[in-house]
Formats: sequence, C-alpha cells, structure tokens
Amino acid sequence: MESHPIESLMRNTLENLKDMIDVNTVVGDAIKTIDGTVIVPISKVAFGFASGGSEFYNKHSKEEVEKYPFGGGSGSGVSVKPIAFLVIKDNLVRLLPIEQSNISILDKLLDQIPQFADILKNSKKDEEE
Repeated sequence: MESHPIESLMRNTLENLKDMIDVNTVVGDAIKTIDGTVIVPISKVAFGFASGGSEFYNKHSKEEVEKYPFGGGSGSGVSVKPIAFLVIKDNLVRLLPIEQSNISILDKLLDQIPQFADILKNSKKDEEE
C-alpha cells in the first residue's frame, strides 16, 4: 500500500529536527581557561512541530477516483536557552545557574566579575613563577 503524502511531510520535519538537536546542543563544548578551569555551558532545548493537510475532490466529476489531490504543509520550531554553567576547578565542581526570572544574564555575569578577576590574578602568578 502506498503511503499517504502527510506521512512524508511528518517524516521530513522530524528528521530535520533530529539533525538540529544533539547532545552537544544541551551540554555544550567545554571551554578550558588558562588556569585549567573547565567551563561547560548547559542549555534547555524545546522544540515542536505541526503538520496537516487536506484532500480535495471535484464534486462535479462523475468518475470514481482512488486518490484525491492533496495539499499540505508542515513547520517546526526550536528554542535553545542557556540555563547554567558547570565550572570545574581543582577537583571542585560547581553549577552556576543563570536565573531567568528577574535577574538578567548580564547581571549574573557582573556578579561573577570578582571570581573571574581572582582566576586571572592566579593565572598571572603561575606564569611569573
């Protein structure tokens, strides 16, 4: 039995979504700093799709048709939102969440400036020794 055209639309949509999303989308590539600290970005991924179609028939035609003309379409969407950073330094692992409520990402980064300054100072000391 021949497959219905809507099946092909749905298959193509899902295959394209699958190609876009992989484990590296959720858990990003590790970033290693000069002092050996490893930072791994963590993201929230949401996706959805919709497809639909309709068959049309000619009510004025007298002949019996096995298959009617088909019209359809599909669409999808993906959202990738950073939610945290996993920071690994000197056998210490910390999760630094990016709170989405009233605190912007910029505010969160500004709060971390003293910590990053310490990392830079320590890396300069290590280079001098």
